[in-house]
Order: sequence, then structure tokens, then C-alpha cells
Amino acid sequence: MAKERSRDALLSLLPKEGNQVCADCGAPDPDWASYTLGVFICLSCSGIHRNIPHLSKVKSVRLDEWDGAQVEFMASTGNTAMRAKYESEIPPFYYKPTFSDCLLLREQWIRAKYERKEFIYIEKQEPYSAGYREGFLWKRGRDNGQFLTRKFVLSEREGALKYYNKNDAKDPKAIMKIEHLNATFQPGKIGNPHGLQITYLKDNSTRNIFIYHEDGKEMVDWFNAIRAARFHYLQVAFPGASNADLVPKLSRNYLKEGYMEKTGPKQTEGFKKRWFTMDDRRLMYFKDPLDAFARGEVFIGSKENSYKVLEGLPPPTQGNHWPHGITIVTPDRKFLFACETETEQQEWISAFQKVIGRPMLPQEYAVEAHFKHKP
Repeated sequence: MAKERSRDALLSLLPKEGNQVCADCGAPDPDWASYTLGVFICLSCSGIHRNIPHLSKVKSVRLDEWDGAQVEFMASTGNTAMRAKYESEIPPFYYKPTFSDCLLLREQWIRAKYERKEFIYIEKQEPYSAGYREGFLWKRGRDNGQFLTRKFVLSEREGALKYYNKNDAKDPKAIMKIEHLNATFQPGKIGNPHGLQITYLKDNSTRNIFIYHEDGKEMVDWFNAIRAARFHYLQVAFPGASNADLVPKLSRNYLKEGYMEKTGPKQTEGFKKRWFTMDDRRLMYFKDPLDAFARGEVFIGSKENSYKVLEGLPPPTQGNHWPHGITIVTPDRKFLFACETETEQQEWISAFQKVIGRPMLPQEYAVEAHFKHKP
């Protein structure tokens, strides 16, 4: 009877505000808990908590036995109270991962919160909030595909991220302006659990570099240092904007990536398989997912400006091996693509519709004009 009372008392805590989602990643209906930290968490985060046993001990809310003292502790703590304690000093630019983010981001977030207490003690945020960072990262070679160590320097004062091909080199191999910088974790694509893809604009074309570090904390610190630099740049560029306006602009994941077939502008040549990346309004295609430069880019505007996406290909299109077509209509021409499966086709159409359904911003008209005047 005592065990049943404890179980019922524990289950009665789950509907309380804050406890309905995982304390760490926001996944709905958490049914695990750390009975030493006093938080309800999802199955995925419980696995990360198990790796810090000196701090967190976890149990299933429904399957394990709970004694009265443990249930009392959970009742006196809970997700809302513990967030107030462990997340009291999160910088606005710091990336808070969700359940759909990669394991590295979620693991380092949990360790930063509970193990390192970075959001209780501001001085522990120095690695990513100082405005300057330098160190060595493994970078994929553009031509040979080998990863070699390169020195990277991020400087808010100079407004740039730079890397050097030789340790003693005076001049950097590349200067990436913070204004045009994006960083997104791509462990599957890069083939490393800590893999980060950095993109920047060079002559208004997208350039990719792929990096990693053996130490997960080091890589996430670089990621948040880039977000911090972007945040401070945007604060100056848009002085009236609120944090809520700026934070979504700090870094972005791609709307969609994957293989499609494409044909040329005259639509008479055969379809070729290419890797496509949808980065906001830029649809880029590559021969290989890890190419440094896109083979081509297409600007996707809004429906108010006569852009639309259609299911299927205009008759009598020939040359595509894959059966599920997509037609993008722009003011100047039509772009034809083919997907291998209907699921892929629908996912791409959904990504295109999301962008086309959004009105264009003033600065996006300048980007569109550049695309129209590309040689």
C-alpha cells in the first residue's frame, strides 16, 4: 500500500506546470526523473544523466519503486523550481537545445547546467562570452577531403572569424565576416559526432567549411562564441530590436537537405542527381554534400512576388529517373526537380511553401536583385 501511495503521489506531480515537458530538452510527457536533482526528464535525456552519476541518479516514474522521502523531494523541487536555480543566468545568445537537436548539444547543455553550473556563475561563461577566442580545430580540406588541424581566431572587435593554414602564418587563409556567418551542427553529414558546418558569403556566394574538435565542450563553446559575436553585431546593426527579435537570427539549421535530380535552364538536357540545401531563401546544389562551394544557387522569393511551387513536372518533361517531380516558378523561369520518393517530394514542397508563404524583408530584395544579375 505504501508503495502504491508513493507511486500515485509521484504521478500526481507530472501534470503540474513545468513538469509536463522534459526539464532539459522540452520533450513532452517526461516519464523519467533525476531523484538527486529533482527534475522530470525524457528517456533520451535520462541516458545523458546516467553518464554523470556523481550528480544525477535517475529512475523511471512508472516502472521503478520510489520511497516516500524521494517523492517528497520531487514534490519540493520539480522542473520550474530547478530551472529557476540552474538556468538563472543564461546569456540570451546561448543556444538552448530541444529534443530534435543532436546528442552533443543536448549533452553539453545538461553538463553546463548541472555539472559546471555555468548558468549560476557568470564567470564560467568566459569561453564563449569574452568576445575573443582562438584555438586549433580539425578542418576538412577543400580539395583532398582530409581533416587537418588549423588555427582559428574569432574576434568581435575585428568582426570576423579567421583561420590560418600554417601555425606561424601572418595572413589568414580565410576571413569570414561575422555579419554573414552561420554555424550548424552536422554530425551525420560530416561523419563526426562533434561535426560543425560553418557557412559564410564570399562574393555573395555561399562557402562551406567543415570542422570538429575531439572535445565536445570545446566545440559547443565555439558554437556559442559565434552566436555571441553575431548577437553583439546585430545589437549594433539593429539598435531598436529586442532580444526576442535578434536571437532567431544568430544561427539557423537548414530547412531541408537531401538529394534531388535537376535539369538545366533549357530543360532539354538530362536530369542529374545533386545534393540540395535549403538555407532560408537560398536553395543551393552541390555535387557532393561536403563540397566547399555550391554548383549553383536559386533564390526563392514570396508568393506576392510571383514565386510558387507546384507538384509534378510540366509535360512532356523527359530525362528524369526519379518519378516525383517539383516545379518552382519564379518571375524569370521555371526550375524542375525530381525526388526519389513521394515522402521526399512532400517534405521539399513543404519547405518551399514555408519560404514562399513568408513576405520578403527589405534586405531580401537586394539579395534577389543580385541573383537576377549574376553572370
